[in-house]
Amino acid sequence: MTILIDQPVIGSHVENKKVDETKELVLDGGFVVPNGENAVSELVSNNEFVAPEINSFGHSFRDYDAENERQKTVEEFYRLNHINQTYDFVKKMREEYGKLNRVEMSIWECCELLNEVVDDSDPDLDEPQIEHLLQTAEAIRKDYPDEDWLHLTALIHDLGKVLLLPVFGELPQWAVVGDTHPLGCAFDESIVHHKYFKENPDTYNHEFNSKNGIYSEGCGLDNVMISWGHDDYMYLVAKENGTTLPQAGLFIVRYHSFYPLHRCGAYKQFMNKEDKENLKWLHIFNKYDLYSKSKVRVDVEKVKPYYLSLIEKYFPAKLRW
Repeated sequence: MTILIDQPVIGSHVENKKVDETKELVLDGGFVVPNGENAVSELVSNNEFVAPEINSFGHSFRDYDAENERQKTVEEFYRLNHINQTYDFVKKMREEYGKLNRVEMSIWECCELLNEVVDDSDPDLDEPQIEHLLQTAEAIRKDYPDEDWLHLTALIHDLGKVLLLPVFGELPQWAVVGDTHPLGCAFDESIVHHKYFKENPDTYNHEFNSKNGIYSEGCGLDNVMISWGHDDYMYLVAKENGTTLPQAGLFIVRYHSFYPLHRCGAYKQFMNKEDKENLKWLHIFNKYDLYSKSKVRVDVEKVKPYYLSLIEKYFPAKLRW
């Protein structure tokens, strides 16, 4: 089945609307947004989600230099990630996990498994991942009510983090989470904690040292080896199990952690026409993925029937993982 989606309109603006600061805003599913000095969002004229300025720890989002214990954990994570994520390692992981022979379960069963996961690479969040998935999905649902594929994409985008669990091989955090980047070409300086690549053996492979490395301009991101993690794994699961999500949804799942590209503009020389169209949707998604990380709660049982209906629409009842 082919699903046609309209291209998003980028750059639209809305005017702020004053609200009663003594009350809380309640979005769909009991998604509570507190007002006041530490508000994580504002109500605007069309109820559009507005990105907050601080995360749940009181710091700027993606601030990798803030002095706190959480940041020390994050930096150590990236040290290990940058040393161990090599071209050969990623090739091996894709071959091994592409077999999809670990377990069979539904999308919602996987969502529930994610309750056991906390992401050590994330400086903005230390809550169980299921909270973040529903925060993101509900915020998008509010602003894009007709794009149900985007709601479901938000729900599933981090499901690959189950790779941290024993049944999936209990991979180390550096092999599952964190920002992603290409292998087989030079490491762009926009990558967080870039200094640790000096200990990565690929740095000293002359084939990988140039800007394009082993690739050609316009080759398409599908032909570029990206560091291994939950993004690529969930993309493989969705694709190989025959999802009917549009290509934009699969692109979001696969590249939502590719911050050097969609935040800094690095590696754009590898993109083809389809990548450029899909990147528009990723930019929209990223606002919600990043800035909905806050101390808010979602009434899971209230929203569950809606998301189960989307899962039934776009996925088989059971998937190979």
